[in-house]
Amino acid sequence: MNKQELIDAVASATGASKTFTGEAIDSVIGAITRAVASGDAVQLVGFGSFSQGKRAARTGRNPATGEEIKIAAAKTVKFAAGKAFKDAVNGVRK
Repeated sequence: MNKQELIDAVASATGASKTFTGEAIDSVIGAITRAVASGDAVQLVGFGSFSQGKRAARTGRNPATGEEIKIAAAKTVKFAAGKAFKDAVNGVRK
């Protein structure tokens, strides 16, 4: 499912216009992005949580030349699926 298909599905389920639904989804994604970028965690009960992680600096290898290269430390985004989401994916019914 791509973004447009998500907008179509949510608009169909809620009866809202596709324009409004698209703006709402963009707002949710923007709020999550800003929160995680500033170091906050976002927890959506039943769905999952988004948080910021750290990856240490390390030495890698250029696959074309075999030369060692230094890879800088970086921030990463972590997502942990919630129990209800995992259960839905695994077909567990309540």
